[in-house]
Amino acid sequence: MIKKLSLVLLSSIVVLFSLSSLSEETVSEGEIMFEALGCWGCHGQAGYSTDEKYPVLAGRNADWIVQQLEDFQSGKRVNPMMNAMAPMAEGFERVIAEYLASQELPDGSCHNPEINTCQ
Repeated sequence: MIKKLSLVLLSSIVVLFSLSSLSEETVSEGEIMFEALGCWGCHGQAGYSTDEKYPVLAGRNADWIVQQLEDFQSGKRVNPMMNAMAPMAEGFERVIAEYLASQELPDGSCHNPEINTCQ
């Protein structure tokens, strides 16, 4: 099962890289990985989550994002979904973090710990 999932993921990444080279708009490696790994499914397009269960990552500090990914990978920070997902980002933490940090800071309450989403 893991081998099949890895093969599907690798195939998706190859397709995304191929398609991105055809695009007139420059797409960063971080954006490609954020989308290919499915991060947007919870954290929203470009890191703008609209679900209060998942934090907005757009505009966050890149070093902070890298640290969170590494903490999930090592098990220092525990969340069943992120402990399963973060290891797939290994080796791409910095490019993903820089992509998210380059997004414009959301307005208003998006980074309020009590209200974690953009709506």
